[in-house]
Amino acid sequence: MALNSYKPTSPGRRHGTVHDYAEITRSTPEKSLLRPLPKTGGRNNNGHLTSRRRGGGNKRMYRVIDFKRDKDGIPAKVATIEYDPNRSVHIALLHYQDGEKRYMLVPVGLKVGQTVLSGPGAEPMPGNTMLLSEIPVGLEIHNIELHPGRGGQMVRTAGNTAQLTSREGSYAQILLSSGEIRMVHLTCRATIGRLGNLDHQNVKLGKAGRSRHLGIRPYVRGTAMNPVDHPHGGGEGRTKGGRHPVSPTAVPAKGGRRRRKNHPTNKFIVRSRHKR
Repeated sequence: MALNSYKPTSPGRRHGTVHDYAEITRSTPEKSLLRPLPKTGGRNNNGHLTSRRRGGGNKRMYRVIDFKRDKDGIPAKVATIEYDPNRSVHIALLHYQDGEKRYMLVPVGLKVGQTVLSGPGAEPMPGNTMLLSEIPVGLEIHNIELHPGRGGQMVRTAGNTAQLTSREGSYAQILLSSGEIRMVHLTCRATIGRLGNLDHQNVKLGKAGRSRHLGIRPYVRGTAMNPVDHPHGGGEGRTKGGRHPVSPTAVPAKGGRRRRKNHPTNKFIVRSRHKR
């Protein structure tokens, strides 16, 4: 998928780019797979602000995605490829032979009219879902389960991929794009191929308004605030904060490790993504 640039009729158009959406074959979603998606504004159930710089944005409906891919042995035909406002990768509408419809994430090379399959007997082709015990070593995979039957939780963003590097005992070793090598049980599932929409990371918004359309509110520097609002605030004139960077609640913001030393999943990490 390529990017389009507009004639610079305004400063916002001069450097902004957009997708050409050449892969999209349908503009309206499947109504039976839509759910309401209320906005939180970054607030929890008590009304307290727990995630900063969120609010506004265009209204969205949630598309129910089949991350489990557990309809084993039933072929599904790719009916349409659609845009999903809730994620960076495109989604495909599957029509199963038994009449059911589901959405899946679109890998590179998946076209309308192709057939995908999951479970035992599926071939290692892009879009097919298999157990890690059945996937040939060295293939690119995505939508990887961490717990059998829970559904894919890793590698679900546009252009992302992981590689099945080896199998030892009851676990497979997976190389993630961050450089981390992680062990996942062989009974977990994964989908073959690299996720599509590769140019998503190259899109330039061009103006502040496009961030607001996405529900992203402005970022305000801590040094521009008062001491009552941020640990970096206050002082006469411009300052550098006077201390190591921290969040508004004085939690170290750069360089510090946030993962507990006794985290229960540490034993599954063969190689950390952090440089030693």
